[in-house]
Amino acid sequence: MLAFALALLYPLMGLGAPAGDWQWNGGIPGSTASAVRVSLTLTAAALAIVVALGTPVAWYLARIAGRDRILWEAAVLISVLMPPLALGILLSLAYGPQTAIGAWLMRIGILTSNSATAFVATQVYVSIGYYIVAARAAIAAVPRELEQTAALLGLTPWRIFRRVTFPLARLGLAAAVSIAWVRALGEFGAVIVTAYYPSGMPVQVWINLQNAGIPAVMPVLVIFLLTALPLPWLIHILAGRRFAMGDGRHA
Repeated sequence: MLAFALALLYPLMGLGAPAGDWQWNGGIPGSTASAVRVSLTLTAAALAIVVALGTPVAWYLARIAGRDRILWEAAVLISVLMPPLALGILLSLAYGPQTAIGAWLMRIGILTSNSATAFVATQVYVSIGYYIVAARAAIAAVPRELEQTAALLGLTPWRIFRRVTFPLARLGLAAAVSIAWVRALGEFGAVIVTAYYPSGMPVQVWINLQNAGIPAVMPVLVIFLLTALPLPWLIHILAGRRFAMGDGRHA
């Protein structure tokens, strides 16, 4: 097991490999600071949309049964299984000026490519399915009888979710948020098609690699890893501690 773990972690040794003097901006289009700012601000906006839209859907999927659930889950899974590059091309075509929706959006001043709107929309598309799948599992683990009891006591659906469902599912929902965050923040294939500009960190890594090589990639790469990895890692640790404490109480 130790050898397996070391093999998985070995690529991180590349951070200490000789790569020349790191270049923070140089003569490269865009900059490290700009890419970090774009990724963090726009991914945060995308994540807020994902949580707002995805949580009710996850709750609905966790509480319905039969053919309806199978059909809706199949629709959600299509977005998860879609190859990112294919998704980017399809988004650019579906919201392009040649379609009715794309033409209408352009008439009201919403740019559907190479804009902050396109960046956020693409991130929502690539991450919301992952959030829904994980959030559905977290909500489904909450005993439905508790919600039914709360309803009998006169609580509204919103208060039931806030006072019963959410407290019991919060760790799983946090894990769902972390998965969606990493998925959106790290998306390259779809975003490079729909929103090459403004360049987030994944696209900026590609630009730097093409224009100046590895020394220009390293600063963005390190910040990219520091913003992507800690949240899901921390959630995993907290979940492990919670389950370990639960096992201890039941022993």
